[in-house]
Amino acid sequence: MTKSLARTVALALTFFIAAVIGWAATYPSDSDPKNIKYVLWKNGLYGMNLDTAMGTMIGDGSREKLVIGKTRVQLREKFGYLSTPADVSQYLKGCYQTSAWKDRDALFIRNSPWMVVFEGDKATELVLIKGC
Repeated sequence: MTKSLARTVALALTFFIAAVIGWAATYPSDSDPKNIKYVLWKNGLYGMNLDTAMGTMIGDGSREKLVIGKTRVQLREKFGYLSTPADVSQYLKGCYQTSAWKDRDALFIRNSPWMVVFEGDKATELVLIKGC
């Protein structure tokens, strides 16, 4: 019985390792939202470079799940820090000041073009600032 169990465990482990290697080889780019590092980071299982993650979010169709409904504290834990509109680049600041959200409570994720709009302490919108 133990030989059979050991063989089953070895086979399952081999399959798992092959699947991980295959996944990493299929999606090697850090900017691909299917990249194993990004998927693990989204699920709290890997400490990915957060600036790289901000760029990868652009192609992630489920990026809102990372932000919407979260508190400021939860967002800081996930993304490291949030910046006020006064603390970001002139471009982002100008976009914010001329946007439909200018009178709303908003913060930027790190120094990225991702703006989070809040109602109270909960995030209600995730906006990619571009082309303004």
